[in-house]
Amino acid sequence: MDREGFKLPPKPKNNQKRVRNLIIALILAVIYYWAFSGVANRIEWSFMDKLSENLSRIVPRLANPDWAELGKVSELILETVFIAYAGTLIAAVLAVPFGFWAAKNMVKSPIWNTAGKWFLILDRTFPELILAIFFVISVGPGAFAGVLTIGLTSFGMLGKLYAEVIESIDMDVVEAMEANGANKAQILFYAIFPQVLPEFLSFALYRFEVDIRASTVLGLVGAGGIGTLIVLTAANRDWEQLGLIIISIIVVVMIIDYISSKIRKRLV
Repeated sequence: MDREGFKLPPKPKNNQKRVRNLIIALILAVIYYWAFSGVANRIEWSFMDKLSENLSRIVPRLANPDWAELGKVSELILETVFIAYAGTLIAAVLAVPFGFWAAKNMVKSPIWNTAGKWFLILDRTFPELILAIFFVISVGPGAFAGVLTIGLTSFGMLGKLYAEVIESIDMDVVEAMEANGANKAQILFYAIFPQVLPEFLSFALYRFEVDIRASTVLGLVGAGGIGTLIVLTAANRDWEQLGLIIISIIVVVMIIDYISSKIRKRLV
């Protein structure tokens, strides 16, 4: 009974919910037990001993980098950064028209709008290493193949993000300019771009951070950058030089992430 004498409705029973949660928990427990027991049965202790022995032998050498190779490593790290920068720049520019194509508030035809979205989805389905191998075969090994790979793989993701930004703009501003007789170019530069450019730049900077990491791997298939040297040092068991490469990559990525995050905070 409440203060006014009315009878309160009974609280809903949670028994069914508790039974359901208990059944889910039991099923998950059985799955985890089955998975980990299967893994444990396949692990040989001799393998673990060998792994421990190799790590105890290699890790100290990785932690003792060969600073004499700093010049060569720095040059290739710089090439890696330039590959990521050029590829991201190409992707950021190309993604703008495709972002408008995939935005449903810009392209009124459902068929054309869906075609734009599917084109960007198709681009995102290709793995970076597969595209890198294709471009290495097409244009030859080197940084140019890496730039093309980064540009094509980043273009699909940036196009998708740009389309989402365009779809979220305030259309009242666009409609107001249309009502006042503004042409399409004026609407684009004075109603749409001021709303989307800060987020466009923010997404491009974020993608540049991702491409820095991606470009370090492209050299594994001959697409330029530090990846080629990683393959050579690992094949030659030169763990001291590999340790220097790892430290250099970590430092460069941290610096770029820090600078990029500061710029993105000012933009958005």
